[in-house]
Amino acid sequence: MPLPDDDHTGSRIREQRRLHHLTQQQLADRIPYSLSLLNQVECGARRASDGLVAAVARALGVDSSDLTGPPAVTSLPPDRLVALVAPIREALDRYDLGPNPDLPAVRPVRELAAAADTLCQRVRATHLRAAAKALPALILELTHTVWVAPSTEAWRALASTYRTAHDVALKLDHPDLARIALDRMGWAAGRASDACIEAVQRYKRATLWRCATSKPLILSGQSLLAGETSREALAVTGQLHLGMATVAAKNEDATSVETHLAAARELADRVGGEAGDVHWLSFGRVNVRLHELGASIAMRQFDDALGQARALTLPSSTLTSRRARYLVDRALVEMEAGSPKTSLKFLAQARQVAPEQTRHLPGTRTTIRGLVHMSRRAPDSLGGMARWIGL
Repeated sequence: MPLPDDDHTGSRIREQRRLHHLTQQQLADRIPYSLSLLNQVECGARRASDGLVAAVARALGVDSSDLTGPPAVTSLPPDRLVALVAPIREALDRYDLGPNPDLPAVRPVRELAAAADTLCQRVRATHLRAAAKALPALILELTHTVWVAPSTEAWRALASTYRTAHDVALKLDHPDLARIALDRMGWAAGRASDACIEAVQRYKRATLWRCATSKPLILSGQSLLAGETSREALAVTGQLHLGMATVAAKNEDATSVETHLAAARELADRVGGEAGDVHWLSFGRVNVRLHELGASIAMRQFDDALGQARALTLPSSTLTSRRARYLVDRALVEMEAGSPKTSLKFLAQARQVAPEQTRHLPGTRTTIRGLVHMSRRAPDSLGGMARWIGL
């Protein structure tokens, strides 16, 4: 079935009705409006009046904003989300203010660099809230350090921490903050004089955009590494090719997708194994296959995607974040193939593996909405999953 792209009030009424195990007739019996009108509103043929929305909200026991407003993308209450994000924003804003006299004792650079790596590990293990809570203090310590005792190691650690701030902000659906973090990462990477870190920063910037800006960013990253043959440079170059494949898929350019996937495969063979130690990219053969699956989904080639997903076996060493993304992608293509029970099974696995990340992935919401549209009455397990993501 095609993905549900209707996001009008009527479609939300239909979703909520099904999640409450009601037929159209049963809901119409509970409101002072006819079955015919309700049917026309749900299919988008007629606009939902304020009175009808209020009546449906009362009948279903939901807030009117659940039927009229944009769907929530995070399950955290707004105050808790702000409590996580605001300190990160404030720490990022201190980058050009010099030494911080209000800080207590600052750890040595080696300890700070190790802490930066630990935060990367937490994000890849999808412990987002733990990483978000630890980020501000580390950013402040490293910012102070590069002002009072600048060194390549300190600048690299600060760039890495800014990159982690980007990852956390993006996973918590704060793309504006993610862009600020990447700007800071570029500022630190330039002072570290590390071409690979600068190239990773441009790759990350490119993945935030869906426009012509992405391609020049990735090409500039590749130019930074032109002629480099170290394992680190090969892995980053390969990841840049995967970025180009992602951009091409968004533009439905299948020829360019295959060109860049082929280049990435060749580099993965040269790198050998999964390069998880290279800037936490995990570039390798499995990562290439995961991007191939993602590209097929982006181009809505769901038959190809289903075959790719079913043929892919992730090794036990696969990062939790990547495993969760695969499971959500698998759920999406199984739903598209008309296998709702199998789709829901993979969503449940993703939730078990990485609950924080799964809740925020766009594919999770897309799949759950598709499953709701497929079922006349949503089963309890689907209803529970829908409530879990705030649908």
